[in-house]
Amino acid sequence: MIIGKSIRLRAISKADLPDFVAWLNDRDISRNLMQYHPLSMEQEEKWFENILANSIEEQPLAIEARSKNEWKLIGDISFLNFNQHERSTEMGIFIGDKEYWNKGCGTEAVRLMVGHGFMDLNLNRIYLQVFETNPRAIRCYEKVGFKHECRLREAHFLDGHYIDILLMSILKSEWMNDEMKEGSK
Repeated sequence: MIIGKSIRLRAISKADLPDFVAWLNDRDISRNLMQYHPLSMEQEEKWFENILANSIEEQPLAIEARSKNEWKLIGDISFLNFNQHERSTEMGIFIGDKEYWNKGCGTEAVRLMVGHGFMDLNLNRIYLQVFETNPRAIRCYEKVGFKHECRLREAHFLDGHYIDILLMSILKSEWMNDEMKEGSK
């Protein structure tokens, strides 16, 4: 487990799948993901079985928030397209429980995952894609230290028109500098 102040990341389990299906079928949530069709429990179970065959670095982690004396599942985060030679990976995240939107949970989860990537997996670069129409996510990534690399113009079709996808990344050297600054405060 990767534990922060109010968030922890843990391996996902089959018991998490009903929440994932409900969240991924919610248009408010799926509109910021590359999720185009309704998702069935059977499809999610098949996805779960397939990810168990992935390398350990590419298995998604459940995001849990501290709620009184318990931990509550609120979303997931993962590395994908892991490139060992380049020491880079893509990151994806969603907070499915809307009660935890705008409370810093996504930012803390991203910070924990980035730290895990750089310190435990010896990555050099973590990148992600985000829709230009998702300012909450863009701000989250900027707070963690991700830099804008490029704009993929009209690369995604959403709500009847094309939108841009932003490519952002963070390097280990940048993260280490930010961590050292935080430690000196």
